Amino acid sequence: MVEIKTAAAIDAMREAGRVVARALAATREAAGVGVSLLELDEAARTVIEEAGATSPFLGYRPSFAPTPFPGVICASVNDAIVHGIPTDYRLRDGDLLSVDCGAELDGWTGDAAITFSVGTPRPGDEELVAATVRALEAGIAAAVAGNRMGDVSSAIGRVAEEARCGMPADFGGHGIGRRMHEDPHVPNRGRAGRGFPLRAGLALAIEPMLMAGGSDAYHADADGWTLRTDDGSRAAHFEHTVAVTAEGTRVLTLP
Repeated sequence: MVEIKTAAAIDAMREAGRVVARALAATREAAGVGVSLLELDEAARTVIEEAGATSPFLGYRPSFAPTPFPGVICASVNDAIVHGIPTDYRLRDGDLLSVDCGAELDGWTGDAAITFSVGTPRPGDEELVAATVRALEAGIAAAVAGNRMGDVSSAIGRVAEEARCGMPADFGGHGIGRRMHEDPHVPNRGRAGRGFPLRAGLALAIEPMLMAGGSDAYHADADGWTLRTDDGSRAAHFEHTVAVTAEGTRVLTLP
């Protein structure tokens, strides 16, 4: 069932979104050559706890997962697309790191992701990151009342195609609100003018994931969580929680 949020609920989600933005900023500030993924998880955990919020990631266990998720962030490095588990891996110069984070505050949830290079970017990484940002921006621009979900999906997919990037077909964004994952699903490819009608009060997490090699093929790592590109190419992931309002699209996870 799709829940249409009131203006007060959207304002409350914005507060949760601020916590997510601060946690992502803390991980980016802490990231550097020699820093472990566990240390980044701790930096985000501190922000969440000090805000009086909780993590919807920690202990989360969907049907595909062999174990509950052990961190408050997903930390995906290089060929890892999404769902990377924070480990004692220490970042190296040139690593491409995607960090996904959520927070629940006063019963409402925010969810966002960023990708950035550690140290000196490797050839092609800046272009991949820029294309993924453009895909996110295109999806957000299409998320307006009167459009349909296919307009959002088509906008994202068109940017990926123009950049000659692949995308994991089975993964995309989602509705969000009282829980991190709600209806409706937000595909990253689709046909404009088709699908779920968008109306004021709808809250969505829009999250393109682009793979530099151009292939859509991916596989699950041995940990049962991390998704990796089949061809070993780099991946980038950006996400914002947004609300469709009568006045336009409101991004709830901006700093």
